[in-house]
Amino acid sequence: MDGVMVGMGAVGAAVLAGSVAGARLPEIHPVEQRVFRSVNGLPGWLYVPLWAPMQLGNLVVGTAAGLAVAWWFDDWRMALAVVLAMVLKLGTERLLRKRMSDYLSVRQRPGTSQPVAVLRGRDVPASGPSFPSGHVILVAAVASVVATDLPVAWSWVPFLLAGLVMLGRVYVGAHNPLDVTAGLGTGLLVGALLDQLLV
Repeated sequence: MDGVMVGMGAVGAAVLAGSVAGARLPEIHPVEQRVFRSVNGLPGWLYVPLWAPMQLGNLVVGTAAGLAVAWWFDDWRMALAVVLAMVLKLGTERLLRKRMSDYLSVRQRPGTSQPVAVLRGRDVPASGPSFPSGHVILVAAVASVVATDLPVAWSWVPFLLAGLVMLGRVYVGAHNPLDVTAGLGTGLLVGALLDQLLV
């Protein structure tokens, strides 16, 4: 699994670097706007099936879900990695926001930065900085540390759930596409780092 995690870390670094480069523009790029409209404009009934997986990006719910998997497999190493993933989520999100501070006036929530954004759900903010997506950092990091110890037949499930969180955060109008790809890249990097530290 060592080589897989190193590869995952490399993919995470590349996705994060590409997301940061794309976000360092004076405006939301037209391609990103089109991608946002395509996802945000999906049918309203999708909110119900996407709501549950989206909760995995919540700090408490996502961490608790990871700890529940660790408990099920009686794996203290996985439990420690989940807790550290939660802590690193907070630190990396803050660091990225600080490094991107010159661009945060552009990287606003879609309710401010997109001409016609549909906001779904009472807890979706209409304004404020949105780069990167903290929900996606958490779920991708927890998915990475959990997947390494799952049976191979099930190791894809955490990443499917992370993908649903990414889709859901754009769909409900909480984030622009590069916000969630930056979160994915950061989460994969965090997971790969924790795997190396806790071998």
